[in-house]
Amino acid sequence: MADDEMVFSGETLESLLEASKTPEGRWHLASAGTLDAILRLPSFPPHTLLHYLRLLRNLCAGEAANQDSFIESGGPDRIAAILLGPRPAPPEVLRAGLQLLGNVALAGEAHRSAVWARFFPSGFLELARVREPGVCDPLCMVLDTCCSSDGGRWRLEELCGFEKGLPILLEIITTASTAGHHEEWLEWLLSKVCIEDPYFFLLFSKLGPSNVSHNSSGVEYQYTVFTNEQAFLLGVLSKCLTERPEDITISNDFALDILKILKAASTIVDFNSRGSSALPTGSPAIDVLGYSLAILRDICAWENPTSPATETLIDSLLSAGFLELLLSYLHQLEPPSTVRKSIIHVKDQIIQQPITDSSKVCPYKGYRRDVVSVIGNCLHRRKQVQDETRLLNGIPLLLQQCVVDEDNPFLREWGLLAVRNLLEGNEENQCAVAQLELQEPVTSPEIAGLGLKVEVDKESGRAKLVNIS
Repeated sequence: MADDEMVFSGETLESLLEASKTPEGRWHLASAGTLDAILRLPSFPPHTLLHYLRLLRNLCAGEAANQDSFIESGGPDRIAAILLGPRPAPPEVLRAGLQLLGNVALAGEAHRSAVWARFFPSGFLELARVREPGVCDPLCMVLDTCCSSDGGRWRLEELCGFEKGLPILLEIITTASTAGHHEEWLEWLLSKVCIEDPYFFLLFSKLGPSNVSHNSSGVEYQYTVFTNEQAFLLGVLSKCLTERPEDITISNDFALDILKILKAASTIVDFNSRGSSALPTGSPAIDVLGYSLAILRDICAWENPTSPATETLIDSLLSAGFLELLLSYLHQLEPPSTVRKSIIHVKDQIIQQPITDSSKVCPYKGYRRDVVSVIGNCLHRRKQVQDETRLLNGIPLLLQQCVVDEDNPFLREWGLLAVRNLLEGNEENQCAVAQLELQEPVTSPEIAGLGLKVEVDKESGRAKLVNIS
C-alpha cells in the first residue's frame, strides 16, 4: 500500500478505520505495517487529521505489535507535535490523541515511560488546562495508567510533586468541577492519589485558601473557608468508596485527614440555618461537612473488623476523639421532626433533651441520618465502641434516632441499625436498655410519645421497636 494512497484516498482511510475496530482486523493491519506507514507520512492533512488519529488509536488498542511500533517509530513525539502545537487543536483531536497515548501506555512499562518522558510535566499541564470533559477524561486515563503497575510508584510521586506535578492535578480538578467529566478515569486517578497514597491533604489544601502553622507534628492547615473544588474532590472520593470499596485500600493518613476536615467544617457551617436540600447543596462548607461524613461512614462499613490493619485504622480514629465528636454532634441537634411534633402530646414525662434556643438544626437534608450512619457502622461487631458509647451516655441518644424525620430520609432505618449494632453481643448494653424501659418516668419520651417502645429480643440479642400494648 503506497503512502500517497493513504493520504489522498478517503475511501481507503474509511476502510482502514472499519477494519481496525476488531482484534482480527488490527492484527492483519499490524502484519501489513500500516501503523509504521502512517507515522512515516510527512504530515496529516487537516481535513483527515482526526481520522488518522482515530485509526492510530484503534490500531494500538490491545495489539502489542502496533503498540511497540508506535514507540519505535517515534510516535510520542509525532503526537506531541499535534496536541501541543502553536495553534490550539480542537477538543476532538485532543481527545483522540490522548486516547491513543492511553492505549499505548497500557502495553507495558517501556511504553508508559516513553509517554511520560515526552509529556510530563509541561505537556500534561497544557492539556489539563483545556476546560473540556472530553479532553479531561482521556488525560486522566493516561495519567492513571502511567502511575500504575511496575514503575508507577515513582511517576505517582512525580505527579504529586509540589512544583511540577501538583499543578496538573489542580487543573484537572478545576476542569472536572466546572466543565464536568463523563468517564471513571478521574475517579480511579484521584482514589489512587488520595485514598491509597498519602497525598490527599496536600492536594486538598492547595485547592483552597488555608492558614499554615508549624508544630511538633509538622505542618498543620487551618481552614476558615472551603472552595467548590475542595467539595468536588470529596464528592468524587465519596463516590469511589461507595461504588468500588473492594478495589480500594484505605490509608490511615487518609482516614485521619478526613476526620480533621470534618472537625474544621463543623466549626464553619452555620447550624442555625435549616438546610432545604440534600447534597450537593451548592455551599462548599456544607458539602465538605456532608461528604466527610459519607466517607467516614463508608470507611467504617467496608473495613474488615477481623483484620489487624483495620483495627489500627479504627483505633486511630477513636484515639482522635471520633466517637465523642459524633455523639456531640447528635446531642447538640434539636430532636427529629417527628419527635418535636410528638413532644407536645407527652405529658408528665422528664425530657432528657429539651428543645432550646441553643439547639442546632440540620444544615442539609440528611445530616442527622449521616451522623447516625457513621456511628452505626462503627459500632458493628466492635465491643470497644459499644462499651464506649454506653460510657458516654450515648444509648438514650441513639434510641431517640429510631423515628421518621422529614428532613432525614431513612433516619429510622439507620437508627434501628445503629441500636442493633449497639446491643448485639453486648450484655451490658442490653441491660442498660432494659433498665431504661423500667424507669419511671420514661427516659425516652420521644419514642413513647409515638406509641412505641424498645425491646431486646432474648434469643437474638437485637433491639427492636414494638407498639406499646
